[in-house]
Amino acid sequence: MMTGRPPIGLTMGDPAGIGPELTYAAWHALRQTPAEAFVLFGDPASLPKDAPHKVIATPDQAWAVWPDAIPVMQGIRLTDPVQPGVGNPAHAPAIIDSIARAVAAAQAGATGGVVTNPINKYVLRQGGFIYPGHTEFLADLCGVPGHEVMMLAGPSLRVVPVTIHVSLRTALDQLRVDEIVRVARTTHHALRRDFGLPSPRLAVAGLNPHAGEGGLMGTEEEAIILPALSRLRQDGIDVTGPWPPDTMFTPTARADYDAAICMYHDQALIPLKTLDMDNGVNVTLGLPIIRTSPDHGTAFDIAGRGIARPDSLIAALRLATSMTAHRSPP
Repeated sequence: MMTGRPPIGLTMGDPAGIGPELTYAAWHALRQTPAEAFVLFGDPASLPKDAPHKVIATPDQAWAVWPDAIPVMQGIRLTDPVQPGVGNPAHAPAIIDSIARAVAAAQAGATGGVVTNPINKYVLRQGGFIYPGHTEFLADLCGVPGHEVMMLAGPSLRVVPVTIHVSLRTALDQLRVDEIVRVARTTHHALRRDFGLPSPRLAVAGLNPHAGEGGLMGTEEEAIILPALSRLRQDGIDVTGPWPPDTMFTPTARADYDAAICMYHDQALIPLKTLDMDNGVNVTLGLPIIRTSPDHGTAFDIAGRGIARPDSLIAALRLATSMTAHRSPP
């Protein structure tokens, strides 16, 4: 049964991690809902042996396959066998090819977006991968390097860090007015376009305890954050702050905003993962395509044991489907 929108493209991720078993579990959970269909860009040999699958030539063939088997795009092959829990740099070319093909399909409109299974950056780096992670590679493939913004979204909280995968000391050096403005503008645009919020409310965290206490505990609020807020308000963006970071994630506070702009990685991710680790979704904003991913890694320590929970991957697939609907209403 075909629906009005193309399926979501799901990448293979690291085949030695939990991605293959999560792919099977997600398909099993969603297989009775054609509107939530996905197509796997990967080697079918990476899937669990009991996972039904069918190789297809084009994403639109997924509809005929979906209720009975995992649709797998042809053409991606691993050169070495997979040993669960053991990363292998020889798998890197196929992992990279999976991502590149999934992005190309989304750019062509053959899929509604991309959901990425977890990769292991160390394994890929040994295999010649030059990017810090998925996000930067996707931005380069899409021709918008430097425009990417990372959002973590859960049922009760959305957070966006201004600085991401750098040390805390480096994050302080990288914090700039222009960067806060860029991240907040991108978030505002995405909340309207992809999340269906006509008037998004942004809360901007302070950097220091008590948001600086008027300069007694740091001056970054006055020197960097407040000027950024002023510029955003001139754009007509509904933004408040700087909020004291230790109180802005309470249930009462969260009711007053749609997304929290945070100054560094852990300031954003600790509350998100504390509130709902299993249903958190990583969303890349600022791309011309939709991209989400589960908010966890390859989990080599439990790979192949069948105990990994698919909740986050299912949430990522469902969010990508929802975002597709907002971008292309019927």
